[in-house]
Amino acid sequence: MKKITWILLPSILAITCLQAQNVLKVQPGAVIKTTGGALITLQNMNLDNDGTINQSAGEGKFLFTGTSDNTISGTITPLFDILEIGKTGTAKISLQQNIQVGSGITFTSGLIDLNNRNILLQPAALLNGESETSRITGTTGGYIEITNALNAPAAANPGNLGAIITTAQNMGSTAIRRGHQSQVNGYGNGNTIYRYYDITPANNTALNAILRLHYFDAELNSLNENTITLWKSSDNSTWTNQGFDTRNTGSNYVEKTGIAGFSRWTLTSALNALPLSWGSFNTQCVNNAVKISWQTFHENNTLSFTIQHSSNGINWNDITSIPAAGNSTASINYSYTDQQPNSSIHFYRIIEQDIDGHKTYSPVLKNDCSAGIETFFVYPNPAHSSLWVSLQTGKSGTVTIQMFDSKGDLVKQQTGNIQAGNNLLGMQLNTLAPGMYSLLVRFDDGKIKVVKIVKQ
Repeated sequence: MKKITWILLPSILAITCLQAQNVLKVQPGAVIKTTGGALITLQNMNLDNDGTINQSAGEGKFLFTGTSDNTISGTITPLFDILEIGKTGTAKISLQQNIQVGSGITFTSGLIDLNNRNILLQPAALLNGESETSRITGTTGGYIEITNALNAPAAANPGNLGAIITTAQNMGSTAIRRGHQSQVNGYGNGNTIYRYYDITPANNTALNAILRLHYFDAELNSLNENTITLWKSSDNSTWTNQGFDTRNTGSNYVEKTGIAGFSRWTLTSALNALPLSWGSFNTQCVNNAVKISWQTFHENNTLSFTIQHSSNGINWNDITSIPAAGNSTASINYSYTDQQPNSSIHFYRIIEQDIDGHKTYSPVLKNDCSAGIETFFVYPNPAHSSLWVSLQTGKSGTVTIQMFDSKGDLVKQQTGNIQAGNNLLGMQLNTLAPGMYSLLVRFDDGKIKVVKIVKQ
C-alpha cells in the first residue's frame, strides 16, 4: 500500500479536505508529518484518525476553532505536540478516541470533554491557561494522566494538573491521574466535586507530605466551597474525611499536611457524604411489645442510633440509644424491643449520629398492633436518588423488588426480608437515568404489587 505523507512547513495552514463532511479524515496508511512548528487549524471540523499523527517536540500544533462542537475519533491514537482549543463560547471538543500529547494543551476558549476517553501527557507536557471557561471536563468518565519522577518535590505540580505535592521523601516514579466524575461510596451514595485524583508513587510510605488540590467553581457540583474538605479512599468505595489545614475559596484550593501516603483523593462536604446507607426498617407486634429492627448496608464514621417513639407522630421521646458500627461495608442488623408502647398505635423513627455530630433521620414508621390489613406504597414519587417501599403485612417472609424501564428491561433488582408488621425497604436510584419506571414487588407466596415510578 502506498503511504501518503503530508509535510507541512512552518506556515499557517487551514485544512479544508472533506469540507462537505466537516472532517479531516486520515486514512489507514496515511501519515501527517509537520515540521518547524506548523499550525493545522480545524475550524468547525472533526478529526478522524485511522492513519499516523505522531508529532515530536517543536513540530507543530493542532488548533480547533469555530462555533460548533467537534470530535476527535478514529482507530489509531494520535500524538499531538501541542493541542489548542480556541472554540467560541461554550463549544467543545469531545473525545471519541484516546489521545497523547507531547508538549502541552493550550486553552484559549471552549471545553475538552473526555467523554469516557483518556488523555496521556508525556513527562514534559503541561496544561496551559486552563480556566473556568476553557478547561477539561468529563462527568461521564475518562481521565488525564502524567507520570513524573518526584524526588523530594517542593510544590511540584506535574503537568499543571492541579495536584501540588511537597515532601522531603523520594516518591520515585509517580503517576497522577485526574478525572472529573463525582465520586460515590460503594452503595451509590454521596457526591463530590467534579474532580478527583489518583496519585500512585513508587514509594508510598511515611511521606509526611503536603497536598494541595485545586478546582474550578464550575466543578463544585452544588457543594458549598466554604465547607469542602479532603477525602481519601484506598478502594474507590469507602471514603474517610482527612479534613484540611488551609482552604482558599478565592484561589480555589484545599490543602492538607502530614499525609503518610497517597491513593484516590477528592473534595466534598461532610454534610454531603451520606455516611450511612439504610437497608430496611421494620416494626413488629410481639405479645404486648413492639420489636423495632433495622438494617444498614454501609456505615462511615457512625457513632450511635437513637430510637424515638411518638403516640401522635408529632411529639417524640427517646427510648434508647445503641452504639453504631463506626465503619462497615457489610450489612449489619440492629434491633430493640419496646416493652411499654402504652397504646395500640405507635410511631417510631431512628436518629443516626456521626462521630462529627451530623445526624441522619430515618423515615417515620407507623405501627398499628390492632390492624390486620395489608398496605403497600412507595415514596417519594417522583424520586431522585433513593426511595422507600412501605409494606404492612400479616406474615414474615422475603420479597423481591424489581425496577423495569419503559422498554420493559429489568434495570435493578434486590431482595429483602420482611416481618409481620410494618416494613420499610430502601432502594438506591443513583445509577438509573431519569424517566418512567415500573416498580414490582414479588412476595414469596407469588403475590405481586406494581407501581409506576418517576425518576428525576
